[in-house]
Amino acid sequence: MPLEQPQPSTTHPDSAPHTFPLMSPSVTPTVLQQLPEDPGVVTLSEAGDQLRAQLPSRLPKVNCLARARIPTTQGPEIFLHLYENDFDDKEHLAIVFGEDIRSKSLFRYRPKDTQQDRMIRGAYVGELYPGRVEADVDTRQGLELTFTADGELVRDPKTTYSDPSLVRIHSECYTGETAWSARCDCGEQFDEAGRQMGLRGHGCIVYLRQEGRGIGLGEKLKAYNLQDLGADTVQANLMLRHPADARNFSLATAILLDLGLHDIELLTNNPDKIIAVEGKDREVRVMKRVPMVPLAWTGENGIKSKEIEGYLSTKIERMGHLLEKPIKI
Repeated sequence: MPLEQPQPSTTHPDSAPHTFPLMSPSVTPTVLQQLPEDPGVVTLSEAGDQLRAQLPSRLPKVNCLARARIPTTQGPEIFLHLYENDFDDKEHLAIVFGEDIRSKSLFRYRPKDTQQDRMIRGAYVGELYPGRVEADVDTRQGLELTFTADGELVRDPKTTYSDPSLVRIHSECYTGETAWSARCDCGEQFDEAGRQMGLRGHGCIVYLRQEGRGIGLGEKLKAYNLQDLGADTVQANLMLRHPADARNFSLATAILLDLGLHDIELLTNNPDKIIAVEGKDREVRVMKRVPMVPLAWTGENGIKSKEIEGYLSTKIERMGHLLEKPIKI
């Protein structure tokens, strides 16, 4: 029996498809060409303004609970940051390349803070070693942090990174990252983002616990079954009475601001994500978009399956992602 066409959800009014074409938005500070005059087509700037108007007026309040150095199997070290927030009850992560990218909330002095307390939660400069007693001073490397009278970290360029940084906003994908799924390229994108940041020596992957474009793992598995019955990824979500994309990226904006990453180069193909991450008041500025091209399309050993082809086609045709399929000759 053929699948019924998805109907707009009464529970989730935002689940209806966009009424205007998704195009590359007006990204600060890039000057974009205007589209040909056509009363039926929304311009790039107007599309960006419409998306921006839908963003929440208040960013979530985030607090970095702990940071730890992680040596990796690929070579570069990362500094894993764990965040709490007042938006949901999940713990989100920032995977940071570079010891000198510092969280404002982690390094802020807390009541009755001791140097030992600060080292244990990861609010230190330089490198930890047996016998070290001060978090704010690394005598071996000659590094020292300074603070205001209120206990706020002073962002000194000698100890704190401030140049435009490579950033990836990555939503959790258990199937793609852990279960070897060839239905999506999430695991491949995660690995490629880490590879590029490792080469640069600086970067940040904001890892949001938004499984299945925000619908959760259980609903995502149901969506997979609907896809096997003939639906695409957008249709499957709508048929389950969910938005095509239920994710909220305001948490990512708040985390980037906490890390002092105001000017970024964003690894993404999703034009909506550029607008969302910049925020309603453009607290973060996307200075450059760095494409995430599927490895299989570049001739490398990437994911090859009929499912991934359909997944990428839906992203391009239904969600307006900025990708061009290679021409097969």
